[in-house]
Amino acid sequence: MRILIIQGHPDRCAQHFCHALADAYAEGARSAGHAVEWIDIGMLDFAFLRSQDEWQHATLPPALAEAQAAIARADHLVIIYPLWLGGMPAALKGFLEQVMRPGFAVPADRPSLRARLLAGRSARVIVTMGMPAFVYRWYFLSHGLRLLKRNILGLIGIAPVRDAVIGSVENLTRKQKIVWMRRLRSWGKAAV
Repeated sequence: MRILIIQGHPDRCAQHFCHALADAYAEGARSAGHAVEWIDIGMLDFAFLRSQDEWQHATLPPALAEAQAAIARADHLVIIYPLWLGGMPAALKGFLEQVMRPGFAVPADRPSLRARLLAGRSARVIVTMGMPAFVYRWYFLSHGLRLLKRNILGLIGIAPVRDAVIGSVENLTRKQKIVWMRRLRSWGKAAV
């Protein structure tokens, strides 16, 4: 299986738990013989879209042409990011807006809720956060995660989309981090 890991932490200056999780998933996937490609959002340089006209007609930034091709090649996407202000970081959202353009993720001529141009792919979304995971799920109803799963990935045909929410990351013990790393390796081996 061809797996694309999209490491969505935008900080290019430091290694974060998101990076370690992505490494663990990739290690597990490679150990099972899966082909793994990698996109690190923090290492990309691109402008945000500012109008519908740009989204529909502007040229895809050169830094993102290979990212779009990697998505097209992938059978399974893994998106890992920290929760910032209730959702994904702006750089990750901007990346998705850029690469999921008409003609690639949605029809170029007429948008349709039935046209799923990226169907046949599955995804795993992993979100880290400072708050306890149960607070995010039950009080905030996983709003940002639901937006990504249903309104972005689901709309373009990616299914199933599995998720994992890792809360209180600043307070995780070494043992808890090891448990999460093992879990990610296991998911990588199984490509789920």
